[in-house]
Amino acid sequence: MNLGDLYVDGFLVMVVVIAVVVIILLWLFFSFIPFGLWISAISAGVKVSIFSLVGMRLRRVKPHRVINPLIKGTKAGLTISQNQLESHLLSGGRVDNVVDALIAAHRANIELSFERAAAIDLAGRDVFEAVRMSVMPKIIETPMISAMAVNGIEIKALAKVTVRANIARLVGGAGEDTIIARVGEGIVTTIGSAKSHQEVLENPDRISQTVLNKGLDSGTAYEILSIDIADIDVGRNIGSQLQIDQAEADKRIAQAKAEERRATAIAREQEMKAQVEEMRSKVVEAEAQVPNAIADALRSGNMGVMDYLGMQNKIADTKMREGLAGININLGKPKDVPAE
Repeated sequence: MNLGDLYVDGFLVMVVVIAVVVIILLWLFFSFIPFGLWISAISAGVKVSIFSLVGMRLRRVKPHRVINPLIKGTKAGLTISQNQLESHLLSGGRVDNVVDALIAAHRANIELSFERAAAIDLAGRDVFEAVRMSVMPKIIETPMISAMAVNGIEIKALAKVTVRANIARLVGGAGEDTIIARVGEGIVTTIGSAKSHQEVLENPDRISQTVLNKGLDSGTAYEILSIDIADIDVGRNIGSQLQIDQAEADKRIAQAKAEERRATAIAREQEMKAQVEEMRSKVVEAEAQVPNAIADALRSGNMGVMDYLGMQNKIADTKMREGLAGININLGKPKDVPAE
């Protein structure tokens, strides 16, 4: 191998190395700089510089998430800027959703600015769905609501609420749960003020009109268009059941009071018996002291023998009279009545 051949081989190697380096540099260039996205934006009439795309890369923002919605919005006739979309993206917003909402609002002649749409999106609400609900109202179905009329009959009603999104109140306004709760409360109040369940069954639209006139959508993110009673049924006779329960409760209270009085009477009777026994014991004790007193009186001369004999005669006469009185009482009763 001569010197010329070595020179040719070295030249070829150098060319290959340069080609590889150039390919790597071009790949890094086109991967870092979205040249194709820039061409798409320029062809769509969106003025964006290649340096701004590089700046997005440096700010760790994916350029296609800003430029594609910008192209879509510009083609739809919206006036939005790259900085607005990039700022919203850096704030954690959904740029595509906001641009779609702005396009839908523009087509439906609904006044919606980018700032309000971005605020609604950052508040956690679906701004595109809200715009769709402004064009096509949504039907919210309440659960079965139970209420009682004045005559005590239960009425079960199911309502369908047609609502439309109120874009001006989407930020800070209450949601669907509040609408359902308020409508349920209004239905219960309306049925509860009816004199009878027949009145409710004959005019179910009265519930709708009464509830609708209460302004239940105030402070919410929706506007109530109509409230329709989809189903209404008669339930239990709650009034009668409550009366039965009240009567049963009164009966138990009366039984408890009677038992309390009986227990009090028994306790009082036992107390009186104890007092009688105590008095009897005292009488027996006093009678036991009589002979000693008589003996003391005889010894002391305060009582003579004749006095003692006279006292015994009176005692015997008294016992005889008591015996005769008992016989007369027994003789005066019918034969089938036992003597006491």
